[in-house]
Amino acid sequence: MEWQLPGTVLKLPREDAGRMEEIFSTMFLAGGLVLSQVAELTGLEPHTVQNWVKRGFLTPPVRKRYTLRQLCRILNINAFKGILSMERICGMLRYVNGKLDDDSDDIIDDSKLYFMFAGLAARIRELSDAQEYEKSMKAVLAEYTETVVGNRERVETVLRIMLTAYAAARMQQRAELMLSEIERS
Repeated sequence: MEWQLPGTVLKLPREDAGRMEEIFSTMFLAGGLVLSQVAELTGLEPHTVQNWVKRGFLTPPVRKRYTLRQLCRILNINAFKGILSMERICGMLRYVNGKLDDDSDDIIDDSKLYFMFAGLAARIRELSDAQEYEKSMKAVLAEYTETVVGNRERVETVLRIMLTAYAAARMQQRAELMLSEIERS
């Protein structure tokens, strides 16, 4: 069954969710993505991405090329912009990454955070079971190396917020579909 990667227009089989890092890494073999490629991948208008850079939501591209880390920050923001306010999204990201326009204070690379979240989001149906949810969260967090005591808890908190918002959005979409069916009948 196909699944749309959060924050992108890409669809892939759910069983390929574990290969996301590999799939994304191949996109960066040429040294980064230009703005038009980022826009095509995300479905965002180029001026939106430029505005986010200008507003300090991410570091500026180097030689007009975006890194995987920058792309994943964009994907993290894009995945939640219709669910949470920009203020809330940025607050959540600042909780784990300090100043958004300075990567040096990050406690987790944005690409790692995105891949952890997206991997869990791909399994959202299975995670409705509380035990499976906790088991999966522990497995994902096992990949995270904590450099300062307490950082793991911050990453876990943000992942839980991301999954809750994602699940809520999916429920809202389902309700909208159900309402559409009622209106057609």
